[in-house]
Amino acid sequence: MPTFHEIPWNQCLSHRIWENLKKGWPAEDDSHFFWGLAGQNILKINQCQRENKNWYFVDVGYLTEQIIRYPSPDIVDEDRTYFRVIKGGIHSPSLLSDNSSRRDILRRRDINVDFPDWFDLKQNRKKILVCPSSQTVTKVINGVNQEQWVNHVIREIKKHTDKDVVFRNKPRPRNQWWNTDIRDELKDCHALVTNMSLCSIDAILCGVPVFTDKLNIASLLSGTDFSNINNPYRAD
Repeated sequence: MPTFHEIPWNQCLSHRIWENLKKGWPAEDDSHFFWGLAGQNILKINQCQRENKNWYFVDVGYLTEQIIRYPSPDIVDEDRTYFRVIKGGIHSPSLLSDNSSRRDILRRRDINVDFPDWFDLKQNRKKILVCPSSQTVTKVINGVNQEQWVNHVIREIKKHTDKDVVFRNKPRPRNQWWNTDIRDELKDCHALVTNMSLCSIDAILCGVPVFTDKLNIASLLSGTDFSNINNPYRAD
C-alpha cells in the first residue's frame, strides 16, 4: 500500500493532491510520496534511499497554470494546473518525449508550450539574471546555503563578461520581487543562471538561454561553462 506523507499543516496543498493520487495509484504499490521538501520530508526521503524503497517527489508541473502560494496555497484553475510526479528525484531525468498529443492538450488549454526561438544575439542585451532555488533546495542539491551559491556564481560569471549581473530571488511576501513577473525581466535578458529553479523553463519559453545545474529539467538545453556566457549554448 502506498504511503502518502502528510505535512502537518491543514492548508498544505498536499492534502488535496494526495486525495487525487490515491484514487489512481495501485493499492498494491508500496512506494512513498512526498510533497516538496518541507517538514520532515528530507529526512524521510533519505531513509527511503538508505532502505532502497521507491519514492516519488511531487511538486508543481513544468508547463502549467501556476498555483497560489501566499498567503494561503490554492489551485486557481484545476483544469489548467498540472503537477509533476517524479520517481527518485526532484526533476525528471529526461526531456525527451514524442507524445505530441499531450502538448496539444496544453495548447488548447491556453498554456504556453511553444518555443519562440532564441533571441538574436545582435540585440546585445546587457543583463544576466541569477535566480537561485530556495534555501532548502540549494542546501540539498549544492551543499551550501543560497547566499554562498549566489556569491560563487556571480564571481565566476564576472570573470568572463562585463554585462550586468542582476540577482532575482523567488517572489515572497514583503520582498522586492513580490507581485512581479519574471517574464518582464526576461525581455532584456541575455542569459539566465539558476541551479534547480523552474525559472529555467520561463527563460527558454521567452527565447533566453540558460545555465543550470545538471539535475535541472532544462539541463539538456542549458550551458554549463561560464566562459561561454557571452555566447551561450542555444540548442537547435
